[in-house]
Amino acid sequence: MSSYGASLTAGIMAAGNHAAMLTEFEFERRFDPSEVVRWMQDNWSMSFAICASYVALVFGGQHYMRPRPKMNLRMPMTVWSLSLAIFSIMGALRTGSFMLHIINNGGIRRSVCDLIFYDGPVSKFWAYAFMVSKVPELGDTVFIVLRKQRLIFLHWYHHITVLLFTWFSYKDMVAGFGWCMTMNYIVHAIMYSYYTARAAGLRVPRALAMVVTCAQLGQMVVGVVLTGLVYSWTQHGDCPSNMVNITCGGLMYFSYLLLFLNFFYNTYLQPNRSAKAE
Repeated sequence: MSSYGASLTAGIMAAGNHAAMLTEFEFERRFDPSEVVRWMQDNWSMSFAICASYVALVFGGQHYMRPRPKMNLRMPMTVWSLSLAIFSIMGALRTGSFMLHIINNGGIRRSVCDLIFYDGPVSKFWAYAFMVSKVPELGDTVFIVLRKQRLIFLHWYHHITVLLFTWFSYKDMVAGFGWCMTMNYIVHAIMYSYYTARAAGLRVPRALAMVVTCAQLGQMVVGVVLTGLVYSWTQHGDCPSNMVNITCGGLMYFSYLLLFLNFFYNTYLQPNRSAKAE
């Protein structure tokens, strides 16, 4: 943790009513992010190798499956989605509560610019878990390939760029990460719960699928606004970031917004179109 981040952490911990702080679980309290951050700073470029392997396996897997019958995989897919749903719900509850605490004690600007999310109570473990989770989430694509479903550009582009950007942001400990992970946990809690119901064979109203996509769209809108706020407040010297991260984040969120808008239109609004959500 940088001296700047440490001072902000000390400030927010001392501010307000200490009783308002969330009770930490033992695994959250014992987690030390210092070694993880050092490892990430030395090895974050490994994310490129992971993404390259992912692309090779995905498109190689499609080629392998082309002459073969599709697999059912209902039970493994249900267990997989349920596991990620539970993980995301826990992350959403913990980071969401911590985010509300920061906003109540310091306001929106502090919730964006404060580096406490990397080293604060409760949040330090879930920031690490969020960053690491982008690797196993690549497994979503395995079910699409083995079941011979349509693999859209948005799906694999999203997986790759999120992993790269998350690892890059975590190793640089930039402002805005707390909002990124909190939004992602909340949206994934909704999304993977929906996937679990679908995989289990439950009848899910089409309106619920629209809710999932709308939640994803909302996340991208907030992401674009968040990037703009970080850029603006960085100019005043109290919102630690850099132009590479801000530019990559802005382009990433804006491209997601366009792609999800296109997906929403093609899936739910275009006449005589029966495309299904992921």
